[in-house]
Amino acid sequence: MPRDIPLPQGLRPPSRRAQLGELALPFDMLRYGLGAHRLIGAPRGDGRPVALLPGYRASELSMRPLEVWLRHLGYQVRDWGMGRNEGRLAVDVERFAAQASEWAGKEGAPLTLIGWSLGGVIARETARRYPHLVREIITMGSPIIGGPKYTALARRFTGRDFDAYEREIHARNLQGLTQPLTVIYSDRDGIVGPDIAIDIYNPQARNRKVDATHLGLGISPQVWRIIADTLAGT
Repeated sequence: MPRDIPLPQGLRPPSRRAQLGELALPFDMLRYGLGAHRLIGAPRGDGRPVALLPGYRASELSMRPLEVWLRHLGYQVRDWGMGRNEGRLAVDVERFAAQASEWAGKEGAPLTLIGWSLGGVIARETARRYPHLVREIITMGSPIIGGPKYTALARRFTGRDFDAYEREIHARNLQGLTQPLTVIYSDRDGIVGPDIAIDIYNPQARNRKVDATHLGLGISPQVWRIIADTLAGT
């Protein structure tokens, strides 16, 4: 059962320093290359179906490195098959659920969903509305609490009632999820504030802090190893 908690207070968007830190992605890529030893001995996959959901304004290409890695481990991996994520949450949840239903039927098993940023929100909402389609959820830097109000992209959503949207998200979160949840977040995230990228609602959620920028989450060896270990049940 989800935790019955009041509307969270004191949430903050990412700091200016963290936002500027996103410009360090080229240096992080070099650092990630030096950290590739983390992947040595990663557990092999069991062949389960896995679907990858990209973040806001990103396409399937953003998830391709992770897709190649998971295929190497032995998972049956698909991208979400819907092109660029344009941020149409309600529409995209229904469109993706239709895809997931078809895939799950072919595979004979529910899907594990891995979502980056807004892709993680879509994964969670798909699991909430269609629990029979989803086996497990892993999110990376996803705005779970509060909505765009606490992200660096808030200015793109001018004219919206952020306070009403925040209450709506809270009410939705209180409905809870039944699937295993792994929630990856970073204090260095310059797009989604770390305060809102954790799960405080579901007791089975495992919040895992990593050292990465938001743009680097999808290529971080630390993140990849957490995902590999999670999928293997370690």
